[in-house]
Amino acid sequence: MTETQTERPPRAANLPARLQLSVVVPTYCEAGNIASMISALDAALAGINWEVIFVDDDSPDGTMSTIRSIGAHDGRVRALRRVGRRGLAGAVIEGMLASGADIVAVVDADLQHDEKLLPDMLRDIETGKSDIVIGTRYDQTGDASEGFSATRRVSSMLATTLTNMLLKTNVSDPMSGFFMLKRSIIDTIAPKLSPGGFKLLLDILASAPSGVRVSEKPYVFRPRKVGQSKLDGLVIADFLGLLLTKTTGNLVPPRFFLFALVGATGLIIHLAALRSAIVLARASFNEAQIFAAFVAMTFNFFLNNALTFRDRRLSGVDIISGLLTFYVVCSVGTLANIGVADLVYNHDPNWWRAGIAGALMAAVFNYAASSALTWRR
Repeated sequence: MTETQTERPPRAANLPARLQLSVVVPTYCEAGNIASMISALDAALAGINWEVIFVDDDSPDGTMSTIRSIGAHDGRVRALRRVGRRGLAGAVIEGMLASGADIVAVVDADLQHDEKLLPDMLRDIETGKSDIVIGTRYDQTGDASEGFSATRRVSSMLATTLTNMLLKTNVSDPMSGFFMLKRSIIDTIAPKLSPGGFKLLLDILASAPSGVRVSEKPYVFRPRKVGQSKLDGLVIADFLGLLLTKTTGNLVPPRFFLFALVGATGLIIHLAALRSAIVLARASFNEAQIFAAFVAMTFNFFLNNALTFRDRRLSGVDIISGLLTFYVVCSVGTLANIGVADLVYNHDPNWWRAGIAGALMAAVFNYAASSALTWRR
């Protein structure tokens, strides 16, 4: 080799074709649907170079072993197991960030979404027509009557109306769990997204930069055949928390909404315990107040552990240390409540404004301290 020559890297032989699409499928206890899901994708995506990433929240039913068994013979099938973390939105975010293609689709494992729509959605993005394509159940020929109960259908449509009114998303189905988008969008907005809850598309639409082109394609929402829905009453609270977060410009965390809701419930428990101690046990007011405070704090701790911080849920001996730190946090929060209320009242002798200021200060302090000490990551 002469001095003027430069060494060239060897040409790789048999380079694999460019990966066109990554399909992210969040799972929890979906072992009975995995094989059917892969077969459906294989049929729908014929001629497309694709991969599927199953993101599993440590299912106890063998979901992960089923995925790995198929993946051992099919290189398109990937598995991502999450331990100690829960939440559909968080699972999808992790799956999208781990994807190998420039375009990512999100599909549920319950086979209620119409995977045959994926090639058309991909074509819209590859040709530059759209940056985000949503599978809609509520526009044109879209339909959710078979896959939703009447109650769920009404709830979903009300949530859609509320979202479009407050966040100006202006799409027919911002609650959809079936969508496709450019991977670069997720790379840009990932730090703004909330990993808790179920409504990731809503979060993406509210967080996406201006100028992003969004289109929708109608499909018929199919009934679930295997397994059970993971949606419950908490979805409503998660949705309202996310809506609060986005309408305040990410100032209020979604989890704070649940924390405050638990606190409001704890106030009712406090008053009931106070009355019981005075009437039934004939305790003095101060004695009854101390008793009621500990009853309410204990109630709030266990409810927050089950709901607000369910992805960081304490168990075993950690319950004891967690409860003790929660007592300390709430005690300090009470002092903060009194101090702030007194300060406000001295400047503005209006009892209800001072009371609200003190209660708000205590709620913010208790939430921040509980997140850092009691339910720390």
